[in-house]
Amino acid sequence: MPKSFSFIIFGASGDLTKRKLFPALLGLFSEKRLPQEFEIVGIGRTPYNDSEYRNYQHRQLPKYIKTETWNEELVNSFISHIRYETMDPAKEEGYSILAKHLKASNSESVIYYLATPPLLYGVIPQHLKTFGLNGENTRIIVEKPFGYDLTSAKQLNDIYRDAFQEQQVYRIDHFLGKETAQNILAFRFANSIFEPIWNRNYIDYVEITSVENLGIENRGGYYETAGTMRDMVQNHLVQLLALCAMEPPVKFDADSFRNEIVKVYDSLVPLTEDYIRENVIRGQYIAGGDKVGYRQEAHVSPDSRVETFFAMKAEIDNWRWSGVPFFFRVGKQMPTKVTEIVVHFKKVPHLLLNNMNGAHPHANKLVLRIQPNEGIVLRFDMKLPGTGFQTKQVDMDFVYDSLSNVKTGDPYARLIEDCLLNDPTLFTRGDAVESSWRYFYAILDYWKKYPEAPLYGYPAGTWGPLESNALIESVNGNWTNPCKNLIHTDEYCEL
Repeated sequence: MPKSFSFIIFGASGDLTKRKLFPALLGLFSEKRLPQEFEIVGIGRTPYNDSEYRNYQHRQLPKYIKTETWNEELVNSFISHIRYETMDPAKEEGYSILAKHLKASNSESVIYYLATPPLLYGVIPQHLKTFGLNGENTRIIVEKPFGYDLTSAKQLNDIYRDAFQEQQVYRIDHFLGKETAQNILAFRFANSIFEPIWNRNYIDYVEITSVENLGIENRGGYYETAGTMRDMVQNHLVQLLALCAMEPPVKFDADSFRNEIVKVYDSLVPLTEDYIRENVIRGQYIAGGDKVGYRQEAHVSPDSRVETFFAMKAEIDNWRWSGVPFFFRVGKQMPTKVTEIVVHFKKVPHLLLNNMNGAHPHANKLVLRIQPNEGIVLRFDMKLPGTGFQTKQVDMDFVYDSLSNVKTGDPYARLIEDCLLNDPTLFTRGDAVESSWRYFYAILDYWKKYPEAPLYGYPAGTWGPLESNALIESVNGNWTNPCKNLIHTDEYCEL
């Protein structure tokens, strides 16, 4: 831990800063996980002086932290570390003021956080280099999306390699800061009973779902240029696939861990046009109940063909996973909010018993819930009491909330602290970004080449286009649809 540091936030007047960054920094401060000497310097185009900006953030903080943890004296002490510089990060002239400020502060470590629109991701590092603000004691955290496609991702990587060393660049994915995402590794590699069956011999298929019961929430301008695939699948969900599919690293350090991530990406079977046509489903929510359709949202084109739902089948060509399909599903305006991985094991080879409905026993399932109500569920069949040998599927479950003396940490706090400690393990490396884009760019290229490719409508509040059901049913599978934000079996509804 450095003795002193400066945390520079570009885009400090924006939404991400007040909702995520300041609550995370306050949490670290309250737990004494920051150096005694530190400053937070907000940089943005909105004109504030130090006092005005402090007062603004002081008013915002109660909206985004638990009120029972509020301590006015502690909050005031934290706020006193905040400064603000009014400048346009896109323009070179303001950086001389920042350089003068950092020289006067003489901090042992400097972290730049780019909470700006993606258009500035390539501009800011070049200005930092011009003014010599890219020394060995600096690190830079870049939000997603890192690039718009493979070409732009490569161009960004070139810019960052020119201004910084790779070990100074921290491409953040807040999913990897979640305890439950990290717990996938612990669950796999700390428990000997699962590793022997974690392969194509015992696993039938895997579904990775991340859905929300909200629309785009005034982000029409962004969504019209991004869409669900760019926004969620190319970064967040493929990271979850890698955690689920990776080989155990030789040791748990940044290079070994991230090498295994890249190996998974490089093992994804390349997508052909025929494959995309058969195995990629995109949809867009239409009006349903009291909810408007996507095309009626603000800043959205009335004839937009941007997807708010995305489902696909991916395959990995290696010894462990050959023949096991991985299904992605992402959507807006769905019945609930949930992110989880469901591992479907193969059915028993010889069926002797019937379940309570007279059908054969269910296959075992392992549910790894990322959010909300984080936890793990193992679903298996047990005999019902009484005569005969009928079975019913039951749960063995664990939820983090049951650990009353342990709380799940804030993912942004965890990742900011890792950057402060110079630990890039849970951040995305440049070659992984390019490998991921190389795989998914085939889909973007297909949509560009065939603009008439189907875009299926689905009413807001439903589980997406019916065509996505046919996708997973092609392997005799079904989506696991939680009816409520609970992890127990009875709250899941089959299609």
